[in-house]
Amino acid sequence: MHVAGLQLFTFPEDAGPRYIRDLVEEMRSFNTPQSPFNKRLVSRFGQYFWEEDDQFDLEHHFRHRALPKPGRIRELLSYVSSAHSNLMHRERPLWEVHLIEGVQGRRFALYSKVHHAMFDGIAAMRMGSRALTTDPDERNLPPIWAMPPRRRPAGLQIPNPVEVATGLARFTAGMSKQVATMPAVLGEIAKVARKSRRDPNFVSFFQAPPSLLNSKITGSRRFAAQSWPMARFKAVAKAFDCTLNDVVLAVCGSALRNYLISQQALPDKPLIAMVPVSLRRDDSSEGNQIAMILANLGTEVADPALRLKRVKDSVQEAKSRYKAMSPAEILNYTALMMAPAAIQLMTGLAPGLQPFNVIISNVPGPKEPLYWNGARLTGMYPVSIPVDQVALNITLTSYVDHLEFGLTACRRTLPSMQRLLDYLEQGLRDLEVAGDLR
Repeated sequence: MHVAGLQLFTFPEDAGPRYIRDLVEEMRSFNTPQSPFNKRLVSRFGQYFWEEDDQFDLEHHFRHRALPKPGRIRELLSYVSSAHSNLMHRERPLWEVHLIEGVQGRRFALYSKVHHAMFDGIAAMRMGSRALTTDPDERNLPPIWAMPPRRRPAGLQIPNPVEVATGLARFTAGMSKQVATMPAVLGEIAKVARKSRRDPNFVSFFQAPPSLLNSKITGSRRFAAQSWPMARFKAVAKAFDCTLNDVVLAVCGSALRNYLISQQALPDKPLIAMVPVSLRRDDSSEGNQIAMILANLGTEVADPALRLKRVKDSVQEAKSRYKAMSPAEILNYTALMMAPAAIQLMTGLAPGLQPFNVIISNVPGPKEPLYWNGARLTGMYPVSIPVDQVALNITLTSYVDHLEFGLTACRRTLPSMQRLLDYLEQGLRDLEVAGDLR
């Protein structure tokens, strides 16, 4: 359950031969981490808490590595695949930062990994962006673990005996809030039951077909990444009167269709994507505040325009359902509907309860070029979480005028997964042709 980001930088124009060595030494000088990077998980009385690590060792968390020659992007992605396969030690703070030198074209990379218990995708993006600057001349910027937090978050307090003693009272208060949402949640479930019988755009929690994507996974990972101009996606969205995210989902549906055809494993029914939706209504940068919608990817049809229409209609149906619900009601509705499907995710013994086939997440990113100690950020790629029964995670983020795709999969479950990059380009091109844009 760890997530990561791969950031690619170009050297400053005035960088000398000791640039990377000096940068590494400067980063190592920040050996007093700020919250939450100084905290580890502990369990007391059956409850988990964050506690400050009084034996913090920066050498365990910050690592300096060099790619083997010739230092192509292929070697960089291979390194990230290997690093992302490794679990983090649970007795230490759950994060790592790898500075990777030797990338062709006077470039270097940062691979930063944190456990999902510390950050959701939106929070991680905000934290990462805070570590950068729009000023190419600004120097002496601290690494991400040394940045002071904006506020003291309620969810990451160091426990004390009073807090532990009052745990039951807080649990009871929390339960009261949960119970208060149930009338609205149950009413929505009743409406959904009626709507599912007459609305072809409704996607149920038990509609996803068994597929190659929904097998048991190992700890081995394969990571692939690529950038596309955002203008291409926006042009398709305008041509078909839909959102950019609808186009992203349709392009992913096309890529998955072609990949599964190449593996002779395309289901007759459409694949279903789980699409995380942020419920964050403030500028906080810790914890998790996400719900989800289910989208029909239209993989059973060959027509790219029809596939996009199916995606658009199913997403719109899900959004309209959530529009009248509060964030707490959305979370409880999702949890209640997902409860039976969790049997399949945990055991794999109930394929008829497969809730979704793939995770596709779009995280908004910076709109201006960013720098770190004079080095320009030229690419930022999410490295996310495959789970048992969901062997592929497609996460993308926007950066200036590009969409940066990061595909993370179980290496053994999905052979030749990197071909999906070619299929994504083909899917986008097919929509451009269908919309008379080529």
